[in-house]
Amino acid sequence: MMYNQTEINSSYLVNYWMGNKALTESASLLDDNAVVFILVDEMTDKACLPLLQAVWPQTINAHIVSINSGELNKNLETVGIIWDFLTEHHADRHSVLVNLGGGVITDIGGFAAAAYKRGMQFVHIPTTLLAQVDAAIGGKTGVDFNGLKNHIGFFKDPKAVIIDPVFLNTLDSRQWRSGFAEVMKYGLIMDRELWELIKMQNIEQIEREALEEMIVRSAKNKIEIVKEDSQESGRRKILNFGHTLGHALETYFLTADRPITHGEAVAAGMICESWISMKISGLEQDEFTEIQKVIDKVFPRLRFTENEIPRLLDLTRQDKKARGGKIRYSLIDKIGSSLYDIEISDQIAEESLRYYIVNQ
Repeated sequence: MMYNQTEINSSYLVNYWMGNKALTESASLLDDNAVVFILVDEMTDKACLPLLQAVWPQTINAHIVSINSGELNKNLETVGIIWDFLTEHHADRHSVLVNLGGGVITDIGGFAAAAYKRGMQFVHIPTTLLAQVDAAIGGKTGVDFNGLKNHIGFFKDPKAVIIDPVFLNTLDSRQWRSGFAEVMKYGLIMDRELWELIKMQNIEQIEREALEEMIVRSAKNKIEIVKEDSQESGRRKILNFGHTLGHALETYFLTADRPITHGEAVAAGMICESWISMKISGLEQDEFTEIQKVIDKVFPRLRFTENEIPRLLDLTRQDKKARGGKIRYSLIDKIGSSLYDIEISDQIAEESLRYYIVNQ
């Protein structure tokens, strides 16, 4: 189940290796003379770095750049730590930064590499389900700023993305579940067959073959969209389904010192935005009920009160999709079909959040 050499846009050619033994198949990717840096956090340093070094000989003597894990550390201060390390160890534009970790690592590592000396090469090796099906694909890099998620960033493609399920064995239950929100998203916005596959799974006992199929289908779906719209000026916006309210929830819970995972936030966002879709874009009641049931089977409901809704709405106004103070959502008109640039009033967004609280 190998998949590689996918053209992302007219300017870049990204090498993709997907599937079982992708790490082994990609071992010759790095030039033997390349100066290699590997970005890790305290968890991937312990659990994932040995797996990489066992099959990529060029990484045995690599410089290891270690940062603290978590969305709380995806900021410019941490980027400065990475740049300081690269500078101290004489990294140049021909060096390679290997980003080994989840979405925080691939986001911040890609950002740091894209800006360092106006751009050094980087490779993503995503180690979480969420990063393998979404965060590491598509050339988005970024950091949070003043508590706003992904507020600063570039579109910059990596040299390669290596997607190997072997790393998923290192995840705890909560991080494992988190990635399924993005898999569900692809089923809802564009891939009804994937959604039907998801519905049949017991997340705690999923078979490897089904897991690999879901990973590859999700990744291919995103690659297809990015090929068509690399700069998010059109159809790529459908990937934001569940993320307008989801990002607001993620940011709010983080700043309130009640951190949640990205997947937990997006799962809540998809319920709310599916409710909005039912109200204004033609999603049928029975499909909405099905969506809610499938998501609730995997993700426990977030706990917040009506008094917190005004702050959540304030955070949506900082969303990157906002124009002139108007919030534009990506919605679905049926399972497997989506719309984008739909202007939504604060009133209906508030009603969706209230529905989420009351109907648990």
